[in-house]
Amino acid sequence: MGEPASVVVLGTATEVGKTWVASRMVTELRRRGLEVAVRKPVQSYDPDSDEPTDSAVLAAASGEPESDVCAEQMRFEVPMAPPMAAEALGRRAPSLEELTATMTSRRCDLTLVETVGGVLSPIAADAHSAAFANSLQPTVAVLVADAGLGVIDSVRKSMLALSPLSPLVYLNRFDPNDELHRLNRRWLSERDRIETWVDMDEFVDAVLVASRGEP
Repeated sequence: MGEPASVVVLGTATEVGKTWVASRMVTELRRRGLEVAVRKPVQSYDPDSDEPTDSAVLAAASGEPESDVCAEQMRFEVPMAPPMAAEALGRRAPSLEELTATMTSRRCDLTLVETVGGVLSPIAADAHSAAFANSLQPTVAVLVADAGLGVIDSVRKSMLALSPLSPLVYLNRFDPNDELHRLNRRWLSERDRIETWVDMDEFVDAVLVASRGEP
């Protein structure tokens, strides 16, 4: 693949399935023989939850130690936006510059970075996820959206917030038997000229094409 590619994964909101989509992307990329490094720059979570943390899920997909995916000092045990969680714990929230500086990885074909919350959710003391994504200057940006009610509004707003990045849009939880899902996808395509993907294999194909700069 030449120079290593970088993919940043964002969501239109919290709980749209960014980590699920990111982990499936990593699994599929590795199945195709690519070496993939995954990074979650910062995360907050409920320590009483039975669910694995985002970094644990991503580490399981990439085969890396969880400490490589998200450094211990960047994990905050309060279910709030990371800088808010840091303050609630009496710890200093990282700055955009500090988060960006930690985005190094082992030698690989592709590095995937997952952000937090929605595109305008606070990720650092002085930045939201969109600003962080732009600071990375990724090869490809991915926007994960829930296929249901409200997706047109959320995708439109997210695309504006992410400019000048032009993310590839994955409609998560798309049900071809759900009329609303089909109509939402058609509206985005026909009215807004926003191409969307609902099949993971096809989506990974599109990401790899974009990572090579092909039209």
